[in-house]
Amino acid sequence: MTQTTTSPSPNTPDRALLMDRGVPGRRGIRLPNLDVPAQPLPSADLLRDDLPLPELSQPEVVRYFTRLSQLNYSIDTQFYPLGSCTMKYNPKINDQVALLPGMANLHPMAPAQAAQGALKLMHRLQQYLADAAGMATASLATMAGAQGELAGVLMIHAYHQRRGETDRNLMLIPDSAHGTNPASAAMGGFTVAAIPSDARGNMDIVALREAAGPHLAGLMLTLPSTLGLFENNILEICDIVHRAGGLVYGDGANMNALLGQAKFGALGFDVVHINLHKTFSTPHGGGGPGAGPVCAGPTLTPFLPAPLVERASAGGKEAYHFTTPAQTIGKVGAFHGNFGVLVRAYAYIRALGGEGLRQVSEDAVLNANYLQARLRNAYDLAYDRLCMHEVVLSAGRQKKQGVKGLDIAKRLLDYGFHAPTMYFPLIVDEALMIEPTETEGKETLDAFIDAMLAIATEAQETPDLVRNAPHATPVSRLDEARAARQPDLRWKAKA
Repeated sequence: MTQTTTSPSPNTPDRALLMDRGVPGRRGIRLPNLDVPAQPLPSADLLRDDLPLPELSQPEVVRYFTRLSQLNYSIDTQFYPLGSCTMKYNPKINDQVALLPGMANLHPMAPAQAAQGALKLMHRLQQYLADAAGMATASLATMAGAQGELAGVLMIHAYHQRRGETDRNLMLIPDSAHGTNPASAAMGGFTVAAIPSDARGNMDIVALREAAGPHLAGLMLTLPSTLGLFENNILEICDIVHRAGGLVYGDGANMNALLGQAKFGALGFDVVHINLHKTFSTPHGGGGPGAGPVCAGPTLTPFLPAPLVERASAGGKEAYHFTTPAQTIGKVGAFHGNFGVLVRAYAYIRALGGEGLRQVSEDAVLNANYLQARLRNAYDLAYDRLCMHEVVLSAGRQKKQGVKGLDIAKRLLDYGFHAPTMYFPLIVDEALMIEPTETEGKETLDAFIDAMLAIATEAQETPDLVRNAPHATPVSRLDEARAARQPDLRWKAKA
C-alpha cells in the first residue's frame, strides 16, 4: 500500500511504533495466579516462536491506544455529514437505559413470565413504530435495514404466492435507490427493473405506467428519495402499482425527515421498514448494531416475520407473550430481534413524545435547506428544488477546473470535517451527498459551509492544493488502486 506519513513523534502512533517501542523485560500487566489446572500445549506443529510481541510498560500501552483512539473520527467530537447515513448525535442516557441490568442481562430464552417488563416494552414499541409509519402493526424481529428490506420483499412474495399469482415476478425500483434494494429484491426471487428519474428528480410516471403490467409484484421506493427529495407524485405512483395488482414497499431509511409530517400508510404503502439505527437513537456505523423493524398494513400483516408480542389478560392482569402471525414468512434471525437497540428506540420515543419527534423532522429539513441555500452559488445543485433531510450537490463545475468530488472530500479533512457521501446517488455526476441531521446547530453548519466555500475558491485559484489533499492528517492520500490490488496488511520489523 503506497502512502506518505508525517514524521512520527513520540506521541504520534504509527502502525509500526507499538512494535518498535518494545524493550525486553518491560511489563504492562501482571496476571493473577493460575486458579485452574495447567493444560498441555498443542502439538509442536501448531506452535511457533517467530511471533515477537512488544514488551511495554502500562503507561506506554495506555498512551499509545488512547492517542490512537483520538485519531478516530467520532460524532461525539466532530460533525459527520455523511449523506443517507444520518450520523447524528444520540443521547447517552438511552445507552444507559439499554445497559440497565434488567435490560442488558435478561436472557433471550427467559420464559415469558420472567420477562414481562421487556415484553411490555416491545409491545409498546411495536405500537409506536406502527403509528409513526401509519401502519397496522410492526414486527421487531429484523436486525438490520437490509434485513428489513428482505423481509418486506418476502412478505410481498408470500402474498402473491398465497393468491396463486405465481407469475408476478417483477419488482420495480427507482434508479436513485439504495443499492440494497435491488439486492434484496433479487434475493427474494424477483426480476428487477429500474425506473428512471425525471428532470425534477421524481420517478418517471410514463415509464412506471409502461412497466406496471400483469407480471408486476411490487415497487420498492425510498421516501424521501436518496436524492433528498420528496416524491411529488407519490399518491399517483401507489395508485398505478395497486391498479396493476402490485404492492408498494417503502424504504424508511430516511424517516427522520417524515416524523410527525407524513405517514407511509396514508400515502398508499403496504409495508415499510424503519432503521432504528438511523432515526431512533442507536449510533450508526461500524457494522452494527442495527435494527430494521417492519411495519405492515392490513394486507400484509398476516405475513410479518415472527415473533410479535401480543397483550392478553390473565387473572384480571395484563400479560404479554410472543405470537406468530397466521401466514408468517417465518423467523429471520435468532430469538426476537436486537433487544438493546429496541430499548434505545423506546427510550428515545418516550423522551421526545409526539411534539419532539415532529421537531426532529422539522430541524432535519431546515438544516439541509440552509446548507443548500448557502452553497448553491458555489456548487451545482443536482435538482434545484427544496430538499428534505439531505442535499445532493454536484462538483461538476469544479471538475471542469480539474478538481473532482473526491478531491473536495479529501480537502475537507484538512478543515477538520468528515467527508460527505461521494458519488452517490449514481445518477448525479460528481455527487456530494450531505446530511446535516437534526442535531447540529447553526454554528457547526456555518463552519462547515465556510470550509466548503473556501475549498470552492481553492479549486478555482489553487487546484493543486485540493488535488493533493489532505495535508494535515497523519496519513496522506493513498494510492487507492494499488491499495486495492496489493494491500499491505502486515507489520514488518525495521531492517
